[in-house]
Amino acid sequence: MPLSDAKCRSAQPGTKLQKLTDGGGLQLWIQPNGARLWRFAYRFSGKQKLLALGVYPTIALARARQAREDARRLLAEGHDPAAEKKRQAQARTDAPTFRSIAGEYVVKLKREDRSEATLAKTEWLLGFAIAEFGDEPIREVTAPAILRVLQALEARERYESARRLRSTIGSVFRYAIATARAETEPTYALRGALTQVRPTPRAAITDAQKFGALLRAIETFDGQPGTRIALRLLAVLFPRPGELRLAQWSEFDLERAVWTVPALRMKMRRPHRVPLPAQARELLRALRFISRGDLLFPGVRSQCRPISDGTLNAALRRLGYAKDEATGHGFRATASSLLNESGKWHPDAIERQLAHVESNDARAAYARGGHWDERVLMMQWWADYLDELRGRGPSASTARASKSLTSQRHLLAPGWTELR
Repeated sequence: MPLSDAKCRSAQPGTKLQKLTDGGGLQLWIQPNGARLWRFAYRFSGKQKLLALGVYPTIALARARQAREDARRLLAEGHDPAAEKKRQAQARTDAPTFRSIAGEYVVKLKREDRSEATLAKTEWLLGFAIAEFGDEPIREVTAPAILRVLQALEARERYESARRLRSTIGSVFRYAIATARAETEPTYALRGALTQVRPTPRAAITDAQKFGALLRAIETFDGQPGTRIALRLLAVLFPRPGELRLAQWSEFDLERAVWTVPALRMKMRRPHRVPLPAQARELLRALRFISRGDLLFPGVRSQCRPISDGTLNAALRRLGYAKDEATGHGFRATASSLLNESGKWHPDAIERQLAHVESNDARAAYARGGHWDERVLMMQWWADYLDELRGRGPSASTARASKSLTSQRHLLAPGWTELR
């Protein structure tokens, strides 16, 4: 008589092994210790054999019956179900896992000279996926399994991390496809499955008068003198905060008035030259008296480690500016807005100073000029303008530098007419 779920559940263990038969070779073995094991009894090449199908109730009765039918189909085709199961298990063991392919993908990024920050972020994101299905063969990782990982991040309101993880997992699968170790890219099926959140831009002050008030507040900062100078340099030079806090003295040539940021620290992995106006050079000379090591801004505990990511933002909070009012990165948006509004400078010169790369490949092929001469003039004008916003004119030395540069307006790129 065929088994039922009720009978499978209610059968009590005895002192000896019990075998309950469902028919067609399917048996439920009830061990004296209470364990319930599915077995399929069959004959192959004249020999009596057994195939383990799993444990009840993990393997339900319906699933066990399906496994029995799959085994009988193999027998009808002349295959030994036990040997086939062993072969599949070995193939699964030998198959490349998501963990191994993800590791290769990270190594590939390193060969491409990606930044340390990018590599760290990628490995951090992949850690969520590896914890869930890292040891699964990559061909067996499904869209629902990936979605569970992403939804776990969304449950913590890490919506942007979930979006980036989906993209990163997709990159790993595309690498696996390119290297002939996967056939499909399951994250494609997850388009539209994640919560869409509009990104919030970093806070920045783009009103000239309000920015002048921030500059005056920085002058009153009573924390570390180096932090105050760092904030002032952010305003004058508007680099990315990471480019500034990791800066080393060997990168600066005060005689030629240029700071060369090495490619390894640039977002786009290209070296970047920054003209140093007279005000920036004065700040750097003042900083040299208090910064003795290789770094411009060493941490409090060690001369060999720079200030942390949060130091500059923490200083702004200490000055009374909330995170939705001003950020270290926001100085770049301030400079971009006010320089463009001034109408005095070619937009391409402003973009080059911000170290932005042209997104249009055809245009980028022709826009190779660095607009260096115009940027030198622009940066001195910007430093003088900040002095005006702060409420005081430039010092005598910076005034002389500014006057000298103003007389060089003929150095502007040919064909560019200053807007009025």
